[in-house]
Amino acid sequence: MNEFERLGFGLGGLPFLGAARTRSVCPENPGGEKGAGGMAVPDPAKYPFSPAAGDLGQGWKVSPFRKVASGQTVTIMDVAGPGVIQHIWLVADPARGRSHVLRFYWDGEPEPSVEAPVSDFFAVGHNKFAPVNSLAVIVNPASAFNCYWPMPFRKRAKITFTNEDKDELGLLTYQVTYAQVDVPENAGYFHAQWRRAVTDRADPDYVIVDNIRGQGKYVGTFLAWTQLSDGWFGEGEIKFYMDGDKKFPTICGTGTEDYFCGSYGFPETYSTAYAGNVLKHAGQNGPPKWSLYRWHIMDPVCFGEDLRVTIQALGWWPNGKYQPLADDVASVAYWYQQEPHAAFPELPELARRWPR
Repeated sequence: MNEFERLGFGLGGLPFLGAARTRSVCPENPGGEKGAGGMAVPDPAKYPFSPAAGDLGQGWKVSPFRKVASGQTVTIMDVAGPGVIQHIWLVADPARGRSHVLRFYWDGEPEPSVEAPVSDFFAVGHNKFAPVNSLAVIVNPASAFNCYWPMPFRKRAKITFTNEDKDELGLLTYQVTYAQVDVPENAGYFHAQWRRAVTDRADPDYVIVDNIRGQGKYVGTFLAWTQLSDGWFGEGEIKFYMDGDKKFPTICGTGTEDYFCGSYGFPETYSTAYAGNVLKHAGQNGPPKWSLYRWHIMDPVCFGEDLRVTIQALGWWPNGKYQPLADDVASVAYWYQQEPHAAFPELPELARRWPR
């Protein structure tokens, strides 16, 4: 068992000791250095919480959060490797979640391996808070986003946060916990990509992700689905085209609710370790909306050369035949692969990301 494996990433690995050392980046220790936490000295011009800490001084919660101006990008994390991110806790405003964008860069790459609006990355769709209680992602009241996807890096890990909202974000706080540890040669890099499109009745296939090249594992799907048609929307099949598949996929589902580990029309919301329907918005103040996640933690989709993932927008006509749907679908795809990765499609501007 190597040092990376000793981390365990679960209960089974906890008893095994090794050379890994834990570090954490937050506003109280921006660089994550050893013995450098809580060093900020009260200064109202620099740290908004300084008046609260004024009587106590250095070491007493002087810099627990940051402000982010409209249009500003701040670096949350920029540390040298090798290592692996094990937990991210971040607090931001879910109601403005698509105004805020996360980007992760591994080993000095110029383009991000993760690019997604904050809320969707943490399985919160439509800028509408909903609690999530899963293994990979936990969202707690009222705005606490948590992620437990392991994210190895060899040379460097950089995470940025961009505020594209018209207003300043008055409170951004976070804690990124990682282990300094050698990373095995066969460990892939974590990727996540956001997309959005309105499906077409003539061709109601929604592309969750495509143009993944090389060997990897597909590990999760989040869908923020907005119905633009009456009735049920979830008859469509998810399809995984891998390793040269053209017209027909290697893996084909049997229905949308089936893929998200439910059945018979999502009669209620649920949030489990591996799958959930955490938002069932019945159409008040806008069209019906759903927030759905499926984590392939126990059943990763392994591919060797390439991968494309699609899902059909499909309902019923009154005569009992399938009805292709024109629905508004946004998604985040999560996967591991070796670098370099293919270029992502350009992230749509805020007006095209904003929910209906």
